Amino acid sequence: MIYLRVLAASAAVLSLTTSFVSEAAANGEVNVYTYRETKLIQPLFDAFTKDTGIKVNVVSASSGLEQRMKAEGANSPADVLLTVDIGRIDEAVQAGVTQPIKSEAVDKVVPAQYRDPDGHWAGISMRARVIYASKDRVKQDKITYEELADPKWKGKICIRSGQHIYNNALFAAYAAKYGEAKAEEWLRGLKANLAQKPSGGDREAARDVAAGKCDIGIGNTYYWALMMNNDPEKKPWAEATRVILPTFEGGGTHVNLSGVLLAKNAPNKANGTKLIEWLVSEQAQQMYADQNYEYPVRSGVAVNATIAGYGKLVPDPLPIAKIAANRKAAASLVDKVGFDN
Repeated sequence: MIYLRVLAASAAVLSLTTSFVSEAAANGEVNVYTYRETKLIQPLFDAFTKDTGIKVNVVSASSGLEQRMKAEGANSPADVLLTVDIGRIDEAVQAGVTQPIKSEAVDKVVPAQYRDPDGHWAGISMRARVIYASKDRVKQDKITYEELADPKWKGKICIRSGQHIYNNALFAAYAAKYGEAKAEEWLRGLKANLAQKPSGGDREAARDVAAGKCDIGIGNTYYWALMMNNDPEKKPWAEATRVILPTFEGGGTHVNLSGVLLAKNAPNKANGTKLIEWLVSEQAQQMYADQNYEYPVRSGVAVNATIAGYGKLVPDPLPIAKIAANRKAAASLVDKVGFDN
């Protein structure tokens, strides 16, 4: 009798264990190719796995992921591609390695301005291209992008290469709003106001303002916060500057996206879609805001306190897709005016 009870109990345990294993196996996995540093987004993946039981496998690189996916073809293991900047997003679409994201949840949460009209990509967080202004030498608290070409700033602006994807997007936005002829005129004026040859990155723009080489630098919103809160060595560069949210005349502040795409040959398409939907959830959006210092695309999610300290962001209404459509024109204009020379 005792033997039978033990046998029954063992069978029950075995049944529960088998059920658990089967459930875990059914949840499966999702393969992510990402341009974001793994350490920055691993907490998101860990939280997703905890919520769903889906394992996340990550391949991280600084360049070439869309070319890798294209070369892998139908055998590509990629389910999802995470990118930084509309430039990388557009390159992946142009490479033909994506498919439409069919999700009512994504369409409901992400504003149309931050989604591909054909559904191939969606923004999951925003960053703005802003001014790092010297606390000592710049008295203005408002600056327009158009004003950066004003001769009053001659010899006072620091910026990274005009061909960098962050600047390319800003220049493409200008071309989309005003046309190529006016964009060329503006770029010539901006070039004439540079304190030095474009170089370094956004952090170095703040460094050079702190060193007195220029009065204003151009950078993304999150770099300033990272220097102030996460990098003691570079904190003095942030302390010497303040962030001004510039706007287009009659418009808002230029924003760009961290975006997500569903791979054309995704072997785990359902799980890829689940991950994309999870990334626009309230939990994930709050994590993006607090850990990466980016603006949520989902309304109602609090902006990180440091970023909120810049002032209220009013994004320019120009659809990101129109910026993507002007990327090549912007790159050509940078070469035409010799911006990086």
